[in-house]
Amino acid sequence: MPRRTLWWLRRLSAVVVSLCALAGAVRLVVPASAAVDDEPPGVLRQLAFIRSALDDGAGDEAQRQFPEGYFFLHALYGLSWVEAGMREPPAERSRALREARWALDRLDSPSGRAPFAADLVPSYGVFYRGWSNWLRGGVLSLQPDGRRDPAELRRFVSDSAALGAAFDASESPFLTAYPGQAWPVDSTVAIASLRLHDTLLPARYADTVERWLRGARERLDPRTGLLPHRADPDTGAPAEVARGTSQSIIQRFLVDIDPEFAEEQYLRFRERYVVFPLALGPAVREYPEGVDGPADVDSGPLPLGVSLSASVVTLGAARVHGDAALAGALASFSEVAGLPLDTPWTKRYAFGLLPIGDAFLAWSKTARPWAAETPSTPPSDISWWWRAPLLSILAVLGLVPWLPALVRRLRRAVSRRRRTGGRVPLPRGLPDA
Repeated sequence: MPRRTLWWLRRLSAVVVSLCALAGAVRLVVPASAAVDDEPPGVLRQLAFIRSALDDGAGDEAQRQFPEGYFFLHALYGLSWVEAGMREPPAERSRALREARWALDRLDSPSGRAPFAADLVPSYGVFYRGWSNWLRGGVLSLQPDGRRDPAELRRFVSDSAALGAAFDASESPFLTAYPGQAWPVDSTVAIASLRLHDTLLPARYADTVERWLRGARERLDPRTGLLPHRADPDTGAPAEVARGTSQSIIQRFLVDIDPEFAEEQYLRFRERYVVFPLALGPAVREYPEGVDGPADVDSGPLPLGVSLSASVVTLGAARVHGDAALAGALASFSEVAGLPLDTPWTKRYAFGLLPIGDAFLAWSKTARPWAAETPSTPPSDISWWWRAPLLSILAVLGLVPWLPALVRRLRRAVSRRRRTGGRVPLPRGLPDA
């Protein structure tokens, strides 16, 4: 290859690397999280990408990767559209309502129910019933009072009644999601859906919710004071230490159940799980500080004990708690670490290789309470300067490709200096003194 061509290739590579570093620095500095009632930047383009991926079979692919991949991908897509619709005037919610209903129909399909057992109480288990009921309540929230679809309303009422009856009949506050397996996070979502019922319709489940809260408070993880990750299916006793992947979801939904209890739990979670590994950006540990444990399909790999999935979902938890400092920091960090790819029509992260990750991020960036007011949780002690180490790394990355050329220039300058006997030549056009 001719030397001139090699020179141009090296120069082009240096320009590309420097532009990528500059783009990363801009993404890190420009606010990526909007106020709770405003539309988060880029979310509608994210949803356009996710819908395209779903149409191309991303739901089935997610199911091969995760136990509830098909269900979660459709549920989060529908919930994000509900959030987007809530920010629109009632007359302009038709698209959001259409897309949320489309997602809900997929949850009601054989593919949506496939991983779950029909003989559980309630049928198909609390995970399936809780998330479905929450989305169905969201669909009703987009419809004005007196103009709600009667069939959707009847289904929401009947499914809420089935959940309420299951909680009332159980000695444990944590119902099973699979035979012989109970995760408190699933029951938290289901109880939040009953609170949503009592927000949209005449209240029926106040006693059920209060009983659940008493039972949950009596069964906190003794090591952290938080709801445990896994519980005994019969008694509800803690069976595993609180973990970031479930806590990030729990902290999002507790606000809609009991704001006072939610604030207490959120502050404990923030203190024990939110960290700055190697001084690089905020992140969320899978296990509390001082505790290490194995990774699994939910947490993903755990570099330095950090779960990327928990970090993404904690963005939503911070938003519903009014913790703008942490929410903004997590959103900005995701704009760099997530390697987003923007077009005028779509936005995807990690080059679109894992659409369920895009769905979790879109859902988190749109988060706000549905059945309660946003609490005034004390803000995180996060200053703007958390960005400084990352900006320094990006600056180095942007400069490194130019170092060989700079070294060559310095060598030529030294060589000229030696040839002239140490006399530095003046620039052209200037007289010699």
